[in-house]
Amino acid sequence: MRILIDADACPVVRQALAIAKKYVVEAILFCDTSHVMEYERAVTVTVGQGGDAADFALVNRTEAGDLVVTQDYGVAAMALAKGAYCLNQNGMVYDNNNIDTLLLDRYVAKKVRMAGGRTTNAKKRKKEADEAFSKALDTLCQKIINSEK
Repeated sequence: MRILIDADACPVVRQALAIAKKYVVEAILFCDTSHVMEYERAVTVTVGQGGDAADFALVNRTEAGDLVVTQDYGVAAMALAKGAYCLNQNGMVYDNNNIDTLLLDRYVAKKVRMAGGRTTNAKKRKKEADEAFSKALDTLCQKIINSEK
């Protein structure tokens, strides 16, 4: 198991790296050249700028049993298809039971925006979201490690 992080605009990189250190698993950050990231005990993969360059680099490196941290439903869907576990920045686990609904919601929201409508704005991040993420990541890491035994 490795922890792969879609690090462009990811608010929980430090928390994810702390959990990776706790379980002594490799952490890999994916970002484009508009972000400079250097963290101890993490490999940073920097790709050229482009709409989805970091996303595709992450998915291409994902293997079954990896744990992917992303807020992008498309990245999560592709990682799930490769047998990875997926988690968002608020601690929600993506799985085969919820990914289709999430992708449909994203599609509908995009159609609304393209037609000139508005969708809800993201709320300011709260400490509770960071705590929920850390707890969910810790629980998921335990589950994966126990299933590997």
